[in-house]
Amino acid sequence: VRQAVRNYAKEFIRRKIGLDFLPTAYQVLTDEKWLVFVIEQLLSNALKYTKAGKISIYPDESRPMTLVIEDTGVGIGQEDLPRVFECGFTGLNGRTDKRSTGIGLYLCRKIINRLNHTIIIESSVGEGTIIRIGLDHVDLAVE
Repeated sequence: VRQAVRNYAKEFIRRKIGLDFLPTAYQVLTDEKWLVFVIEQLLSNALKYTKAGKISIYPDESRPMTLVIEDTGVGIGQEDLPRVFECGFTGLNGRTDKRSTGIGLYLCRKIINRLNHTIIIESSVGEGTIIRIGLDHVDLAVE
């Protein structure tokens, strides 16, 4: 998480977006490179759609081994939420912002599934978005 935040530090400063970062003490069995890619993609989206306010990264107190990335951005409409992980889907926000391709969240879901983690998005228009990444893993048996 620190690596991803460090990579976007200049963007936070340039856009004058606050960052609340509460480090976790999680020890996770995962692929560091791909998990950093997912976190960077989520931070990129949060920065893109947050014009003012802050982005928070913290462990979820109510769900063990869950990392939360929360922003105070424009939010995602309820009609778009079920489709945000589809390849090429950009939704209303993506059609407004011409830089959106609909590939980022699709790749995040694919990678998270391959890593045996979970990802959940909650959002309200005008209030922001909360993304929960479940970092617990299924015990894999040796064949």
